[in-house]
Amino acid sequence: MFTIGEFARHGRVSVRMLRHYDALGLLRPARVDPHSGYRSYEAAQLSRLNRIVALRDLGFSLGQIGSILDEKPTAEELRGMLRLRRAELETAAADAVRRLAGVEARLRTIESEGRMSATDVVLKSVPAVRVAELSGSAASFEPADIGPVIQPLYDELCRRLDAAGVAVTGPGVAWYEDAPDGTLTVHAGLQVGVEPSPAYDFTVTDLPPLSTAATVVHHGDMDAVLPTVQALAAWIDENGYRSTGYARELYLEVPDSRADWVTELQEPVTPA
Repeated sequence: MFTIGEFARHGRVSVRMLRHYDALGLLRPARVDPHSGYRSYEAAQLSRLNRIVALRDLGFSLGQIGSILDEKPTAEELRGMLRLRRAELETAAADAVRRLAGVEARLRTIESEGRMSATDVVLKSVPAVRVAELSGSAASFEPADIGPVIQPLYDELCRRLDAAGVAVTGPGVAWYEDAPDGTLTVHAGLQVGVEPSPAYDFTVTDLPPLSTAATVVHHGDMDAVLPTVQALAAWIDENGYRSTGYARELYLEVPDSRADWVTELQEPVTPA
């Protein structure tokens, strides 16, 4: 038998927490001295304590934990529940990271208002290009909505090109279209030199040329593209042009570190 202090040390929890668990009926002492009120625990109770702490750390309320443990799940059932909860928390954490990146990008844009340079904007024509592509749907044009859609598209497209033995001949290019249901269609393309074929599990298409595009090069993660986008918008407005569609994204350099990415934005324009 262990005193409550000894049991707390072995379980890596506080004595206060053990008393709280006792009050809630989650983990009763094996014995309570009728005279002194001292609590004693058995080593076998560490198993229940481990389950309580694991479930608590994964975000379950103490009330939920009590219900779960009352059903006496097997170790395999408990592992399955924990894996599912872990996946939910990982998704929530990834969403929080993306939202934070969006907030930081918006803050940098606000801080640089009136100081954003548009001197690197180049007006040029963009030639047609043949690409293999896959498409998906995003809720909006916000980076937080685009990122989770476009990266898996490129991963899957690369896998399918490799399986088909089709070589990539140039930088990737992404483009966007409004969908009838109010969402955004995301196209992920890689340049190829093959003819369209029904044998492929991807689409081979000729992306049409842009007769006039205002272009600018963005350095860094595309989640932080907002200041570059707005500098481009300022140039378009100040130089007497009007945007005629979403900017294409030509991925010039895509090393492992997203902070080192180099992307050219190509926004189709016409004289205002």
